[in-house]
Amino acid sequence: MKVEIEESSGFCFGVENAIKMTEEALKSGEEIYSLGHIVHNEVEVTRLKNLGLRTISHDEFRNLKNRKVVIRAHGEPPETYRIARENNIDIIEATCPIVKSIQKKVKDNFEKSGKDVQNLIFGKREHAEVIGLLGQTEGKSILLTGIEDIDKIDFSKPADIFSQTTKSREKYAELIKQIRLRYEKGGYRPGEMLKVNNTICGQVANREPKLKHFSRQHDVIIFVSGKKSSNGKMLYEACSGVNPSTYFISDTTEINKQWFDKVSTVGVCGATSTPKWLIKKVAEKIQMLDSKKD
Repeated sequence: MKVEIEESSGFCFGVENAIKMTEEALKSGEEIYSLGHIVHNEVEVTRLKNLGLRTISHDEFRNLKNRKVVIRAHGEPPETYRIARENNIDIIEATCPIVKSIQKKVKDNFEKSGKDVQNLIFGKREHAEVIGLLGQTEGKSILLTGIEDIDKIDFSKPADIFSQTTKSREKYAELIKQIRLRYEKGGYRPGEMLKVNNTICGQVANREPKLKHFSRQHDVIIFVSGKKSSNGKMLYEACSGVNPSTYFISDTTEINKQWFDKVSTVGVCGATSTPKWLIKKVAEKIQMLDSKKD
């Protein structure tokens, strides 16, 4: 049985950078905290915990003083930095540069446009990145989780729309299409009323077609991801949509050897929040199960 790892799987640049910065900080021997899980992958979080990283909630952060805290790749709203200044917290800034750039764009747009233009954010409710983006406009942006939310928009006023970096391009495009149709229905020119910002990360978005192609090449696909990863859920659906024999696992303990009965090829891939070492570990475990059949 042939077992192949999809070459682009594993951490995206932003997450990889955050992990490296955290590992470097831990080498000092000081107590290092992470505001929320450093990455949406339980296995990687456990690995870093064993190295000394302490994960804290936002409530715990408010009461923390004189410590070092990692801001993860998802980013944080301005309020977090205000609390850090007041509590003498040394911030280790690991926000993804792409997310940081979008935060600035949202903030600048809001300050420039004021009440005349609506700020629309397409994203998952309560997602850390989305909370950070909403915070740039003092919570005055309109959160759109999908087409069902577009009635929140005042279609007599212009709007600027931004997306969470890890959302599906197809779903973002469909949402934009429906908003434009509503403006048109109201007698407005959509091109003048809606300004679209392409804020979906290209590195993340390009993985979807790659994984679909990869999934078609194998009898069985093992998709490795943390259960809380939004990107993981989206990419898993992309794989399972073209290959029904796709299985979602978070660790090697969840592998079922019956999945590989009478199978010639197995593909192993994962989310942008899945460490490469874990993907390799899964592939090795599958290969080991196959060698035991001989």
